[in-house]
Amino acid sequence: MLYYLTITLTIISSILYHVFLKVTPVNVNPMIALTVTYITAGIVTLLIYPFYPMEKAVPFVDNFRQVNWVSYVLGMAIVGLEVGTLVAYRVGWNISLFNIVASTTVSVLLIPLGLLYFKESLSATTVLGLVFCLLGLILINYKG
Repeated sequence: MLYYLTITLTIISSILYHVFLKVTPVNVNPMIALTVTYITAGIVTLLIYPFYPMEKAVPFVDNFRQVNWVSYVLGMAIVGLEVGTLVAYRVGWNISLFNIVASTTVSVLLIPLGLLYFKESLSATTVLGLVFCLLGLILINYKG
């Protein structure tokens, strides 16, 4: 059940993410808009913190002591993702194409990381799916 709930939450949130980035007012400085977004996300995250089940209860403050460099680099990556997407919509990317191009490209580029760093494997079916993804990227971007 949780397996499907997580993908459902991700899909719904991704749709809302793209729609609301696309309709962010152009007269608002993107950095201010994103700052308000991050403050809101921080507040919501703190509000749902007590509901996240942990195997071993750790005091709230001690959780912050366990955070390492990964959280800081992830924060920088998220800023790049948000700024890139917001500005992409402002310069004219279609909401129906931008995410397809970005997500498919990211997925293809993550394959070597998955194989080498995380020791994942690819089946013949997965490789065939990747070929279709690459063909789809070519067709979507074809200007003929």
